Amino acid sequence: MNSSACAPDYLATPQAPVNMRKVAVASVIGTTVEWYDLFVFATASALVFNKIFFPAFDALVGTLLAFGTFASAYGARIVGAALFGHFGDRLGRKSMLLISLLVMGAATFAIGLLPDYATIGIWAPILLLTLRIIQGLALGGEWGGAVLMAVEHAPAHQRGLYGSWVQIGVPAGTMIANLAFLAIASSLSTEDLLAWGWRIPFLGSVLLIAVGLYIRLNITETPAFNQAQERDQEVKVPLAEICRKYWKQVLLGGIATMSTGSSFNIIVAFGLTYGTQTLGFTRPVMLSVVLASCALCIFLLPAFGALSDRWGRKPVIIGGIVAEALVAFPMFWLMDTRELPLVFLGYMLLMTAFAANYGPIATFLAELFGTKVRYSGLSVAYMLSGLLGSAATPMVTTALLNWTGKGSSVAWYLIGSALLSLIALLLLTETFKRDLTTAGPKST
Repeated sequence: MNSSACAPDYLATPQAPVNMRKVAVASVIGTTVEWYDLFVFATASALVFNKIFFPAFDALVGTLLAFGTFASAYGARIVGAALFGHFGDRLGRKSMLLISLLVMGAATFAIGLLPDYATIGIWAPILLLTLRIIQGLALGGEWGGAVLMAVEHAPAHQRGLYGSWVQIGVPAGTMIANLAFLAIASSLSTEDLLAWGWRIPFLGSVLLIAVGLYIRLNITETPAFNQAQERDQEVKVPLAEICRKYWKQVLLGGIATMSTGSSFNIIVAFGLTYGTQTLGFTRPVMLSVVLASCALCIFLLPAFGALSDRWGRKPVIIGGIVAEALVAFPMFWLMDTRELPLVFLGYMLLMTAFAANYGPIATFLAELFGTKVRYSGLSVAYMLSGLLGSAATPMVTTALLNWTGKGSSVAWYLIGSALLSLIALLLLTETFKRDLTTAGPKST
């Protein structure tokens, strides 16, 4: 018998770097496309959807309804996580990634073709909500599969690094979405932007989808899944297995990840609205600030992912969560000065804290589950965090601003979210030297 077959995963021989570069690029491109599709909707919700699809309401109510539609996808994401996770654990990671990318692309393109409220009345927001839910279903299956393609292919001593590459899709997709709106908002009048300009970023996503599909068709199934198939380790209903054996990992993992959604949505959604509607900055200026902070995040995520391979996942993630709480008030104090350099500094502080939290979290969640249910467990835990954190953040923060009149009131929300995530994370044990073929319920 080959003795290496019994060796711990963290002592395994690393795979060829060229293979991992190919997998890493595929992960980044694919998740960037998916998150672009998601966040182009978020940017449109902050800037134009309240006027196009909810014009019968005043500005605040219209914005809340637009953000409500934005949040609706988070419930669908959990359904998508369970659905795609089921087939991903039984049929493989690669096929589910391709299907989710196609579904997301079709929904995003269709949004760009939607008639507005003035044309078809109440059917406009209903159709918008329907397509948003379809986006959520697709993303629910996309993220977990992309993480596993990277983490299960990666050499054990670099799982944190390559798992963090998947996370780059969030700031990269946001950057491209905001860059698209920045270019359009800078070159078009408000009337043209509302009439037809907002459709361009949605329709243009078809080009990104084509690139993502081409790259993903040229990667192979993960070794961990192939090994599970060879050993006949599949379970008939992965979700039932999760509910029976892994419910603590799912619940605690979801809560532990919650503050990443809260902090990032404050940066890209609430901060954008607050900066334009309350502080008086122009749309191009605030979009530029978001763009710069996302560019910084792209470089920070792999750095913190690599640190988690040396120091462990939990120390790095805990540092990020604590930093989110510590910079919550300073960020809004800096924004309230209405001085652009200080607004920029506030964004950089919170984005750095977010990157430390978010970079290693994908690998950490993946390591909580065994191969036969890893797609389902990882996906449901992460999408639960989105429902707890990201979905509520735009509506809660907008309501807090309306109630108090001060952006700093939102800091308390961020601190509360960070505290809950910290408690949940402390109840989970370290995972970075775990053998991915044996990870299981002992992780709590």
